[in-house]
Amino acid sequence: MKRILILLIPILIYSSGYSQTLKFVSFSGGSEFSSLSFITNQKIIIKISQDGRVLEWGNEAEPGRFYSTPGKLQPYMGRVEYYEKQFDSMLNGKIKNIGITSITYFGSLDNAALAGKVRSIGSVFFNYYPDFENELVRGKLKSAGQKDFSYYTSFDNEAFRGKVKSIGNNQIVYYSTFDDKSIRGKLKSIGPTLFTWYTSMDRQGYQGGLKSGSQYPMIEGVTYIIW
Repeated sequence: MKRILILLIPILIYSSGYSQTLKFVSFSGGSEFSSLSFITNQKIIIKISQDGRVLEWGNEAEPGRFYSTPGKLQPYMGRVEYYEKQFDSMLNGKIKNIGITSITYFGSLDNAALAGKVRSIGSVFFNYYPDFENELVRGKLKSAGQKDFSYYTSFDNEAFRGKVKSIGNNQIVYYSTFDDKSIRGKLKSIGPTLFTWYTSMDRQGYQGGLKSGSQYPMIEGVTYIIW
């Protein structure tokens, strides 16, 4: 038993060294799911779009304050490598390694809705809705590690068609076409967190702005950035 434990220790250290954690989920304009960001054990933030593109990577300009200036990252000055001279030319030019974290992609022989999208970031694997799904869902993120994603379809209210419906265990609800024109399509709730917005009846300059609800709620260890 002691020998087995000794053998397991370097494996656990290796695995933890290559771990990634979903840290941030961003909504732009208070309504559109724009990105999800993973943080590596090297404190590198890797930002991915809902359709599987690497948007940005780097370090927080001020540790622990990434959410206060969404998208503002300091360039990562360490090892960065790209795919080149691949048999599948679709991979050429895509980011391959950021520090010790490797990134893989679906290739041209995969389902058309998946081709070219991020397949894995280190130990986190991604999947997407294939091309036989509803037209507003196909190609969008279906799962990232243990987090599942669902979306409103073309059969739902016009104000939130195509928007993300759930992330993990958290249902996401929006204001509908029956609500004030200034808040239609904006977030109403993420899991237990509620949001209200200034309407067209409020003072000019406030209309459509967040009235109540945290701009940076943390839910199940993930910080949601509403900006």
